[in-house]
Amino acid sequence: MTPGQRRNPPGEYAAEEAWALAEDARDPLSWCRERFELARDGEGAPLLYFCGNSLGLMPKAARGMVDAELEDWGRLAVEGHLGGRTPWYSYHERLRDPIARVVGALPEEVVAMNSLTVNLHLMLVSFLRPAGARRKILIEEAAFPSDAYAVASHLETRGLDPAETLVVARPRPGESLLRTEDLEALLAERGPEIAVVLLPGVQYYTGQLLGIERITAAAHAAGCVVGFDLAHAAGNAELRLHEWNVDFAVWCSYKYLNGGPGAVGGCFVHQRHGRAGHPRYAGWWGNDPSTRFQMHLNSAFVPVPGADGWQLSNPPILSMVPLRASLDLFDEAGMAALRAKSERLTGYLEFLIGRLPPGVAEIVTPDDPAARGCQLSLRAPRASELTGALRERGIVTDFRPPDAIRVAPVPSYNTFHEVWRFWQALEGIARSG
Repeated sequence: MTPGQRRNPPGEYAAEEAWALAEDARDPLSWCRERFELARDGEGAPLLYFCGNSLGLMPKAARGMVDAELEDWGRLAVEGHLGGRTPWYSYHERLRDPIARVVGALPEEVVAMNSLTVNLHLMLVSFLRPAGARRKILIEEAAFPSDAYAVASHLETRGLDPAETLVVARPRPGESLLRTEDLEALLAERGPEIAVVLLPGVQYYTGQLLGIERITAAAHAAGCVVGFDLAHAAGNAELRLHEWNVDFAVWCSYKYLNGGPGAVGGCFVHQRHGRAGHPRYAGWWGNDPSTRFQMHLNSAFVPVPGADGWQLSNPPILSMVPLRASLDLFDEAGMAALRAKSERLTGYLEFLIGRLPPGVAEIVTPDDPAARGCQLSLRAPRASELTGALRERGIVTDFRPPDAIRVAPVPSYNTFHEVWRFWQALEGIARSG
């Protein structure tokens, strides 16, 4: 089956409202929705929120946890670094284990720090080492703009022309999705030219979940370093970064990880690199914590082993607190259960979209649940106006030019009945022209 072809709609779903309500009644994760603040309209009515791919909802626990840190700041001032209820000096360490569980890593391989693009720059400093014929970066044609800007700037600052040193992977003519076998063939053919492979875990526009394990194996067979942008994969797909032997990965935490606007990002560096002498930009927070406060007595930067050694500055506590609240929910629910519900939610949405009149919307995202996250991207005529019409009906999705509407039923807080109501609204708009 080729990308663009769709299987027959699964027979396990039904279009009646009663089916959606019954599915919600037997949902083992129904408790999770109650732990989030639901987005509301100006009159206080809950919105149908399918935009977790841009900003996740707020965990209710975040408010009290932020208040606690503000109280400690007000009461303790500088002594809160070591004497607070959750000392700020080691606060980022509280996130280490739950983040590792979300992305399938060893605790020493992950760190919460900076933002995604800052972390990507730090990784490229260490892992982009052009030498001889191997001086190029492989990216996808539709890479998220910030990734494309970052890799081009690194090539330029190394005296390389991006027009000559970017290898661009493209879908086949007439298709929208990348094929794993095509990426493997490209790496086998041009691998000796490529220093770094940088691809998304989940493609932000189409919602396609790439074959990370196979791509990593093919890149390593060709002698390349391989990293992934997991902005749309962390907290959305089951990941095994350590097991899959990925070299590095970066992500943001405000989408599926529900860390709040501008939340602290994250970084993965495989264990085999954690003690190696990689060149890097240095900052005092990457030092051994036991000697960090010796300040000027540390005459040279000696990075602490593991991903922590890539830190630059002390962590933003108030940005980390909501993420900690969300990670508690991930631990309670478990990625396997969240993923199982996600596949059913997107399967149900796919089933209902297939019942719309011809020409209303075409699903771009793969129909194989193993090849997508919880986002379905719909290609629709006048998609921008359709997004606006949905918003007028209290439904939040987002439009991406030229003609895509991204719809993300998130398993931790969206319901089957909400998916059914979305379909009803879309059908009503189609009937009204």
